[in-house]
Amino acid sequence: MAIFQYKDDEALGTVLSVDTATVVIKVADIDKLRRMQVNRLIVLQSSKSGQHLIGLVQKITRSSTEKEQTGEKEADEIEIPVLSFQLNLVRASLIGTLIDKVGTKENVFRRTLETVPEIDAKCFAVEGDVLTSFMRVIANVPGEGQKLSLGHYTLDESAEAYLNGNKFFQRHAVIVGSTGSGKSWTTARVLEQAAMLPSVNSLVFDVHGEYTPLTGDGIKHYRVAGPGDLGNNKGLADGILYLPFWLLGYEALISMFVDRSDQNAPNQAMIIARTVVQMKRNFLEANKQKELLENFTIDSPVPFSMDALLAELNKLNEEMKPGARAGSEKQGDFYGKLSRMIARLENKRTDRRLGFLFQSPQETDQLSWLGDVSRTLLAGTSQQLNKKGGIKIIDFSEVPSDVLPLIVSLIGRLVFSLQQWTVREKRHPIALFCDEAHLYIPERAEGDAASEVSMRIFEKIAKEGRKYGVGLVVISQRPSEVNHTVLSQCNNLVTMRLTNAEDQSVVRRLLPDTLGGFSDVLPILDTGEALVVGDASLLPSRVRIQEPSAKPNSGTVDFWDKWLEGGYKNGIKEAVTAWRKQNLQ
Repeated sequence: MAIFQYKDDEALGTVLSVDTATVVIKVADIDKLRRMQVNRLIVLQSSKSGQHLIGLVQKITRSSTEKEQTGEKEADEIEIPVLSFQLNLVRASLIGTLIDKVGTKENVFRRTLETVPEIDAKCFAVEGDVLTSFMRVIANVPGEGQKLSLGHYTLDESAEAYLNGNKFFQRHAVIVGSTGSGKSWTTARVLEQAAMLPSVNSLVFDVHGEYTPLTGDGIKHYRVAGPGDLGNNKGLADGILYLPFWLLGYEALISMFVDRSDQNAPNQAMIIARTVVQMKRNFLEANKQKELLENFTIDSPVPFSMDALLAELNKLNEEMKPGARAGSEKQGDFYGKLSRMIARLENKRTDRRLGFLFQSPQETDQLSWLGDVSRTLLAGTSQQLNKKGGIKIIDFSEVPSDVLPLIVSLIGRLVFSLQQWTVREKRHPIALFCDEAHLYIPERAEGDAASEVSMRIFEKIAKEGRKYGVGLVVISQRPSEVNHTVLSQCNNLVTMRLTNAEDQSVVRRLLPDTLGGFSDVLPILDTGEALVVGDASLLPSRVRIQEPSAKPNSGTVDFWDKWLEGGYKNGIKEAVTAWRKQNLQ
């Protein structure tokens, strides 16, 4: 049965003008004008039978117009008063079409405009039972399998708000909002929904350890090894993740080992490239990997010895060559030019905070280790050994902030490369949830080599990931500080409350032109309420996000209530000890 069955006397007004996807409606009755509100839905008659056009109210105006009586008057005539009348106008943007029947399906909503309304076409309200029925049509998301539920529509709390799960991850997504707006809550809700799928496959870059409370068969937690984990013989099976230095690509190696401000930086970069290639060749020869020897490059993930690398660098730095005269010597080409780089590398090598890079267990230096860690991080739930843990939450909270972009992008590069080199028939899609994305996908690197490397890797994933089954979900409280190239590739937007003008401006640029006015409510959204726009949402909507069963550790502290309570808990002694040990365990 068709949802929209209006009678002519129920019309709110008539179309006065049409401009592409924008219409202006004239409303004569002031009581009917009050039923129209900005960002509410309206229905307009279509020129095609069995179709109705859906509009979103953008602006409502009411003005008084005066008009004098025309014509000459005689001297003895009584003066005719000035006439006045009200002009009530409503501007709306057209966002889709509801078709009564398509084949055997009834009430099909499409985000296209096959027609535009004619002049004097009637406009009707979408409210009450009609609104509930329409929202249920929208929530049905026909033909897309198990649905991704966010919560309920603000317009109609009896109708559940669903997203198209395929398009949400295929076309990349952005979840943004100021601190305390419910951003992590929304992310947890999406993760909980995804965790119920039998072959879910996702990585969550958890920078602050917020998502530790999320549990279930579909979720597995890992933590990048901290200083307290070194030498305790724990590894992947225990949830401890090491990322040995040899996994770094050429640009990442250079950013880690070479100080770009050093006048000898170009020579140092050249020596590193040449020496690392030789070290990898030595490893492959020792392990009799003839096939790999014929094709490997500096970016190939092949282990090599840090001891051998340092020995070679020291040799070049102290090398003397025969002089012009017999028995004399002169300094080699690189004599003394590698000293700062060697000292820099030695410091990093002995820094326990970087132990996950330079002090990893011996098994990480075997060719087979990469296969083990790749299966752990890239296998969906049904492909895991225990059929559990398709969503892998990686805790980076003990990674130093100066190398955080490099380490997060290392895993991003690992995922993208493996998906790229997997044959299409065996490729299993994976989604990357980038929490606090502004920390490692910055708008500008500003001379920071690590941030520049990370920015390039995620730009590549954003632009090419869809072809290889890699989806991005970018999560940030400061969208203005996130790389705009990455954001421009995200066709789904879930935005919570934003109070900063720069952040609001970024979101406005992400919205379609016809929905520009939708962003005016960004500063006044309630906690846990979001604007949802994009390919995954059939209708741009305000949605109240349903509370996740396990809340992230990001809840805002109630200062006044805590100060009011007695029984102060003094954890300063433990904090000082943990700070000195660089270990929270």
